[in-house]
Amino acid sequence: MIPAWNLQGVIPPVRPGVAGHHADRSPYKATLDAFVDAMGNSPPRLAIVEGLLRFRSEIRAAGITVGFQWLDGSFLEHAEATEGRDPRDVDVVTFIEIPPGATEAALVAANPHLFDNAHVKKTHQVDSYWDVLGGSMNEASVQRIAYWYSMWSHRRDGLWKGFVQIDLSPANDLLAAQAVAQAKLALGITP
Repeated sequence: MIPAWNLQGVIPPVRPGVAGHHADRSPYKATLDAFVDAMGNSPPRLAIVEGLLRFRSEIRAAGITVGFQWLDGSFLEHAEATEGRDPRDVDVVTFIEIPPGATEAALVAANPHLFDNAHVKKTHQVDSYWDVLGGSMNEASVQRIAYWYSMWSHRRDGLWKGFVQIDLSPANDLLAAQAVAQAKLALGITP
């Protein structure tokens, strides 16, 4: 489960009520439908989630099915209360395993739109970044993971915050789409 926003308008970096060194901390593993239930509470937020679902569909169409995504940015903050605005996008780092028989270069060459941050942000409201799993662990890979964790575990003003991890498997995307449809009905949004 994803913890609720705290008084600072962020999800806490460590689940409330557990010791600071406890493993129940960010990134919080969640299903995509639980993410919709926790964060999809307004028409602008639901539009962003629909963009994320389309982006994930394009990832699978490219043959990428194994990995996970870290989700963050103002979408995971209560920006409406703390900044007086709706979130404009969701920040996503997609950690993927290269499909058998493929190479990273071939995936990018065959799907340039998928790896073009500006295109993905414009068409899906997803600020998208990538990293490849399955290689050898070396200093550069540790630095990349540390970079993402340090960037995403703090707001620009230095406030410590949490973020969410969603499996890349398509198994839960249908449930997430249904959660979006239900949230739209509850908000009086017609298809």
